[in-house]
Amino acid sequence: MPDPTPHPAPTGAPPVSRPAWGRWLLVSGAAIVAAHLLDEVAWRMVRVPGVYEKDWGRLLRSMGFLPTWLLLALAWWLQQEEPRARRTGTTLLVLGPLLGGLAAELLKLLVRRLRPDPELFGYAFRAYADGPWSNRGMGMPSSHTLVAFAGAFALARLFPRARWVFYLLAAGCGLSRVMATAHYLSDTVVAACVAWGVVAAVEGRMRSTVPATQHP
Repeated sequence: MPDPTPHPAPTGAPPVSRPAWGRWLLVSGAAIVAAHLLDEVAWRMVRVPGVYEKDWGRLLRSMGFLPTWLLLALAWWLQQEEPRARRTGTTLLVLGPLLGGLAAELLKLLVRRLRPDPELFGYAFRAYADGPWSNRGMGMPSSHTLVAFAGAFALARLFPRARWVFYLLAAGCGLSRVMATAHYLSDTVVAACVAWGVVAAVEGRMRSTVPATQHP
């Protein structure tokens, strides 16, 4: 997935620039279509029973745990002395994953696609009349993956040179959900795309308080 964030100069607060919504729509649409075409292959072949009994599996899943990102936001706030940098980074690390998690739960209620059946491949949906306000058993999009990618995109904004480390951890979180047969591949790809948009929207909202800067 292309880097959704510009690469700011390494001085002062992380600048906020206008999100490229056209690119987001184009890349997201292509990625989601491709993921649906690969869903059955991933469902059959990408399985690791007991993935969360392994240390690396628990590590990857924790990237989708909201308190992980709240603690990282606290660490950023404690470390930064410059007020604007402190405010900008903390806002991204709190609002990105938080709003991402809320978006995941709302989208589950709207899409209503159930989690995979480990024995039989096929998409199943719950009727709106059946528990309209309950997302129990629903999988589109993956909440863990959405929170993980929202946090990764936020960290990539603060540490652009290390952005691929964060993206790999978030992708690993999504992959672990597919390994556990908790989600289809497309559930995780949709989550990543929505996370990209959520963080871009948070950045856009912050433009009024943080000056935009173009990368040379």
